[in-house]
Amino acid sequence: MQHTHTVNAANRLDRLPISRFHRTTLLAVAFAYFFEFADINTFAITAPVIREQWGSDVNHIAYVTSLSFVGMFLGAVVAGGLADRLGRKRTLTMTTLWFTVWSFACVFAWDIWSLGLFRVLTSAGLSAMTVVAVVYISELFPAARRGKYQAYAIVIGICGTPATNLIASFVVPMSDWSWRLVYLWGSLGFLFLLFVRKIEESPRWLESRGHHDEAEAVLSRMEAAAEAEHGTLPEPAEPTPRGPVINAGLSMLKDKKFLYPTILLSVLWVTQTIGFFGYSSWAPTLLASEGVSVEDSIFYVALTTVGAPLGSFLAAMVTDRFERKWCLVVFGLVIAASGLLYGLTFTPVLVVVFGFLVNLFERGYTALAYAYAPELYDTNGRSLGTSIAYGLGRLSNAAGPLIIAGIYNGIGYQAVFMFIAGTWAVGAIVLALFGPATRRRRLAALAREKELSPSTTAP
Repeated sequence: MQHTHTVNAANRLDRLPISRFHRTTLLAVAFAYFFEFADINTFAITAPVIREQWGSDVNHIAYVTSLSFVGMFLGAVVAGGLADRLGRKRTLTMTTLWFTVWSFACVFAWDIWSLGLFRVLTSAGLSAMTVVAVVYISELFPAARRGKYQAYAIVIGICGTPATNLIASFVVPMSDWSWRLVYLWGSLGFLFLLFVRKIEESPRWLESRGHHDEAEAVLSRMEAAAEAEHGTLPEPAEPTPRGPVINAGLSMLKDKKFLYPTILLSVLWVTQTIGFFGYSSWAPTLLASEGVSVEDSIFYVALTTVGAPLGSFLAAMVTDRFERKWCLVVFGLVIAASGLLYGLTFTPVLVVVFGFLVNLFERGYTALAYAYAPELYDTNGRSLGTSIAYGLGRLSNAAGPLIIAGIYNGIGYQAVFMFIAGTWAVGAIVLALFGPATRRRRLAALAREKELSPSTTAP
């Protein structure tokens, strides 16, 4: 099992049944996701009342939203480098604390510009935490099941969105200052510290950095815990010979095996970001601008986000069963159609129904993408590649709100939703034509596991 230059982390992890340490890791990441999703739309929710109190117009909201996405880009790229240098667990902790501290600062904002600055810093942490969490789950869970558990983390985490929207629908109308409580709620993610001592560093990362003794210690603890829970473990597959290793860093962009998935995933995240945030960030403000009361617009959007956890659960059901690439294509096209229909009606029931479908399939799409993206890289380039593509997606939306404000002011409400539907359609088409399939690799991992241990099954 031991080799001179390897601890065989990937194969040793892939043959482990789902055990208590997996569930603890899942719960920790889901907790961080919960407050990331709770926090990500707080500005969109409070924007209508802030416009009234501070005399801000749609363009002010657009500037703050745009700059927040610049923050997301910087946060994602910096976190990708930090996760490669400092480790997945440490960076996950640092980035979670970063976004909760700046969300707390938003409670004390005194004008649109101070709030905007705090939101940029919060957004950097939100994006940073996400890319590290995606890579962390991808590296700790068995290849044949990581998609399902990536989605399960989001099923729990995404509940932060409707929870925040429902809380906001009650607290925002209470008084002139009560909108600030929405940001206080978003800052509770600092309680992630309670999980830190219970989760492990990624053995794949430790091995890739040459920390073989530490990787061996972590793997031994995991294996001992799994044996105590499930009995004797099968022997892991022998490590496959690796090609020349390229040092992690921007020089990897010269490598076609790294560059191709990075370009493809950048298209995926650009269209997802503009499509989703174009919808979620603007729905309350645009409904209010079209004559729907602030209270009703917040309440309608809160009802539609109930679909979000169900979408992640739907993704968990299909992600390891079918080819992820084609699941993403189908989900993207359904979102395009639902988003377009949302923009063509003002009937409250239909607004809620189509908004529900957008949230349902979009959160499913995101869960699928979180599982799909890291699979296109090896350990050495996984954090950087995932962070660059995800970061470029977020950066693209620095222009997205300005484009949407221009479309709304120049053409009208319905044109905004035609534009959003178009971005989803483009992403689906590009993925259908150029996206690599990954299911064969997962099936091979599962077949190898069954071959090694026909009597051992994981839940």
